Amino acid sequence: MYEEQEQPPEHGPLAGFTVGVTAARRADELGALLERRGAVVLHAPALRIVPLADDSELLAATKDIIGQVPDIAVATTAIGFRGWVEAADGWGLGEDLLARLRGVRILARGPKVKGAIRAAGLTEEWSPASESMAEVLDRLLEEGVDGLRIAVQLHGEPLPGFVESLRAGGAEVVGVPVYRWLPPEDLGPVDRLVDATVARTLDAVTFTSAPAAASLLSRAEERGLLDDLLAALGHDVLCACVGPVTALPLQARGIDTVQPERFRLGPLVQLLCRELPARARALPVAGHRIEIRGHAVLVDGALKPVPPAGMSLLRALSRRPGWVVSRAELLRALPGAGRDEHAVETAMARLRSALGAPRLIQTVVKRGYRLALDPAADTKYGDG
Repeated sequence: MYEEQEQPPEHGPLAGFTVGVTAARRADELGALLERRGAVVLHAPALRIVPLADDSELLAATKDIIGQVPDIAVATTAIGFRGWVEAADGWGLGEDLLARLRGVRILARGPKVKGAIRAAGLTEEWSPASESMAEVLDRLLEEGVDGLRIAVQLHGEPLPGFVESLRAGGAEVVGVPVYRWLPPEDLGPVDRLVDATVARTLDAVTFTSAPAAASLLSRAEERGLLDDLLAALGHDVLCACVGPVTALPLQARGIDTVQPERFRLGPLVQLLCRELPARARALPVAGHRIEIRGHAVLVDGALKPVPPAGMSLLRALSRRPGWVVSRAELLRALPGAGRDEHAVETAMARLRSALGAPRLIQTVVKRGYRLALDPAADTKYGDG
């Protein structure tokens, strides 16, 4: 029998986990959502955004559309559409742009961009319930696009096959680049995120744009760490993407990702609240239930922060619960411990103190240490 919790846990579902945030836009919002649920957040914007009013490509596309009105306009993001209209106003072209768009069939990717379209005094013709660009493309191709001029609001992310498929169908496509991504001016945070991922001190990395994922991979390659990063993301560190387009650069490298059903920050955080606790190792030990998280352990539901060296020892013990693990093997598990087995004893004492239940880990004289796995669990975990 495990001890009953008299009170509900005071920690959030992400307590004990460390999550990397690569977003440049809305990073504070995502970080706050994660921290409210107990996570430690490592923020490393992998990109910076070129201001709209300074973007000559957007100005050229805006003049092109005013000069030759498209038959159809596809709006993909609310912030991008609003930014386009605001930038056009700044150039003295806002009224002309809206006047041209009033006679155009407008397709909106989702409800947020529909709101931005209507706030500008325009009306969309259609929007997919799935918020999927693939459904927008299917509708256009089914209706036929041969000979049509179509304006597509780009939003910093690749739209794989979208523009190419329209052109293959005979359409003239005008891309409207509402903002562009560039590498961050300060690469320090990105480098720290790469290092933390390779060291497995992160439990998950979140991505809200495909360029951010591509930028992180590119920086790791520049530093000669790409293979190490891919190995960490492929086996130990969870990749959580806001949607399928964002996941493409990672999937192209063979990395599995998780994505929420709705492509929003809230559902992304909710997904992490399910996935990370489910990946944590839970074991019945010495009459207690322990759950091993990234930088902490739940002992009967109570959160116990553990120093990094202690977490390394505990993970080594948990790989073969109930079996004796030698001091030499535990020494190899310690980061930068050298050859002195006394380091194992010091780290073990601190681990036991942090857990608050010394009998969870047994000392086996002249052999090493073992997790005191409950007898009923020996068969299940004995083969480790």
